[in-house]
Amino acid sequence: METDLIANIYGYARVSTDDQNEDRQLVALRAAGVTSENIFTDHKSGKDFNRPAWKKLVRKLKPGDLLVVSSIDRFGRNYEEVLSEWRRLVKVRQVHVRVLDMPLLDTTTARGLLAVFIADLVLQILSFVAETEREHIRTRKREGIAAAQARGVKFGRPMIDPPPCFDEVVRRYRSREITVRTAARLCGMSPTSFWRKCRGST
Repeated sequence: METDLIANIYGYARVSTDDQNEDRQLVALRAAGVTSENIFTDHKSGKDFNRPAWKKLVRKLKPGDLLVVSSIDRFGRNYEEVLSEWRRLVKVRQVHVRVLDMPLLDTTTARGLLAVFIADLVLQILSFVAETEREHIRTRKREGIAAAQARGVKFGRPMIDPPPCFDEVVRRYRSREITVRTAARLCGMSPTSFWRKCRGST
């Protein structure tokens, strides 16, 4: 696919929450030649491609069209899925893709198989780096928890002392004078919490 064969130019922007602002991405996309009406924006996590604007955009893409994103993480955070979606767009749908902050991820700068090979290679490296970093984060988290526990730090919900009436309420509950729901209400607890506390009391 060659640059002069590009049909339509589309842009995609994504932020994870409604509190984040996509203005920086929109400015970059417009500067790259994408018109405002051809920019699709999602306010959703990048864990997968189940996003309304993305789905709408993909339905519009035709062979020879160009899809522009400001950075590869706007596609998503799961690089295995990003690689799969990239291949679907480029190889199956015959769409150009350009990532503005990573010139190697631009299928308009090289022809045919070379462009696909370069992009696949870069995405494979990104996938490996991302997975390695996730494993490092998990390892650091485990080590941090172990070190904190060694210092006596306790994790989980703090234990809440039962109310002064707890023993009397437990006696009434065990003698079947009141139900577990009534007992929990009298103690200001949920039925599950009361039952667990009751089971642990002697």
